[in-house]
Amino acid sequence: MDAVIRTRIVKVGNSLLIRIPKLLLEQSGIDTEVEIEVRKDHLILRPASCVRAGWNEAFAKMAELKDDVLLDNVDTTNWDQLEWEW
Repeated sequence: MDAVIRTRIVKVGNSLLIRIPKLLLEQSGIDTEVEIEVRKDHLILRPASCVRAGWNEAFAKMAELKDDVLLDNVDTTNWDQLEWEW
């Protein structure tokens, strides 16, 4: 769809809302969360990026390769060993 769609800004409580047609959301890939950016006189909406995407797989691979050890030398005490609960 290359048509321009005109919509209204609606006041709800202390907020202003913009109704976005379902078809536009489907075409954009936006479904639950968005990032909003202001550039000059434009609002840019895009799907929110998942900051930790792929971490589970990366950690599983590290564990498989036995590469999940601490890099810092940590001197633990007897209390750390016996009393601390993770």
